[in-house]
Amino acid sequence: MQVPAHFEYERATCVDHAIALLARWGSEARVVAGGHSLIPMMKLRLARPEALIDINDLTDLSYVRLDGDHLVIGAMTRHADLLASALVGEHYPIFHDAERVIADPIVRNRGTVGGSLCQADPSEDLSAAFAAVDASVVIRGPDGTRTVPVREFHVGPYETVVAPGELLTEIRVPVRPGGGSAYQKVERRVGDWAVAAAGVAIWLDGDTVADVGIGLTAVGAPHFHAPEAERALRGVVASAENFAEAGRLAAENCRPSADQRGPVDYKRHLAGELTTRALHRAAARARGLEGRVSTRRRSEAEPRSLRTQRKEG
Repeated sequence: MQVPAHFEYERATCVDHAIALLARWGSEARVVAGGHSLIPMMKLRLARPEALIDINDLTDLSYVRLDGDHLVIGAMTRHADLLASALVGEHYPIFHDAERVIADPIVRNRGTVGGSLCQADPSEDLSAAFAAVDASVVIRGPDGTRTVPVREFHVGPYETVVAPGELLTEIRVPVRPGGGSAYQKVERRVGDWAVAAAGVAIWLDGDTVADVGIGLTAVGAPHFHAPEAERALRGVVASAENFAEAGRLAAENCRPSADQRGPVDYKRHLAGELTTRALHRAAARARGLEGRVSTRRRSEAEPRSLRTQRKEG
């Protein structure tokens, strides 16, 4: 049986209490909420914290709401709540796309948005989604509160800018009109970590790309995003050719590693293909076309007799 090394356990009652506990234990403490990533690592002795600070009572950090021109998400928001939020679906369907392919209902009911970001797994889905929408995170510590762009939040595998004694409390996503977003993922089986995945947020001015964000996961993209592909798209026509070129640049500038999920060339191919697909879907959403496209494809797939019945009815 796999058993973690000895550790102390503390249960925080509020944010200030959690920060005080973290300050007391310093770099040897780890925060636990859902625990679906941390606890298995502890069982394998890959993580050996001296103390676990349980923050499940910090329910005031569980929310999804609009704050002026930002969508704000509390760090203790469960994956299932993000998936169920109509507000999220209205402004950024990329998060619904991503949440549908994260693990399984058990994990989504307990795992938290903040926990996923802080775990900093190189194959984590929400890190790429938040990178695509150019979110920022709010970090609170003994010396006050600071805000960090999410594209500067991850400094390496399983490493973030959150210092000992600090706690991630909120994620802030700018809300802008004229945009669409989407997330595309390839996994070995339902709920698995990504072989590769791409998230896109795009804003159009007519047929021109006014702005775009592209996030990548599981392919070694620095800080989970593809700046070269973004620069190539800004100010050009939102065409299939330009989307394909952006996919090529995304693939060219990522650094995947060969592992049990596939060789390097395969992952590069996926990075490019998924980026291109996500761009097409996000652009369709920005134009308000996705529902009509889906309806037409469903109709074309129906047997002729059923389509005739619909028309006659």
